[in-house]
Amino acid sequence: MAEDALRLDKWLWFARFCKSRSLATKLCRAGHVRLNRQAVEKSHALVRKGDVLTFAQGDRVRVIEVLELGTRRGPAAEAQALYADRAPKPPPLDPVAQALLRRPAEREAGSGRPTKRDRRRIDRLSDVGD
Repeated sequence: MAEDALRLDKWLWFARFCKSRSLATKLCRAGHVRLNRQAVEKSHALVRKGDVLTFAQGDRVRVIEVLELGTRRGPAAEAQALYADRAPKPPPLDPVAQALLRRPAEREAGSGRPTKRDRRRIDRLSDVGD
């Protein structure tokens, strides 16, 4: 392997886009990664400086430009120096949507499963008749 290139799965792992190298391999083999707009199905595809990777991560589509190849899986700051994020910024949410995201989930009191305290109270009430 040339010194100016690195396996795609290894680079994804070095840059901390995948928790393990085997997960990076699965991502590549499933065809979910594009290298310079070409679909890649082999994890041993070579990545070079200046290449652009496109893949889905969670609910986002990541567009990443490779700046450095890296030599190890280091800390997050070191990993972030390996790439530049070229994805367009998502549009800002309106204030109502932001408030809904910040507010914790609500439910009516007494709905759902009984707590341990509730079960003890129920048991005490049902034991009274015996």
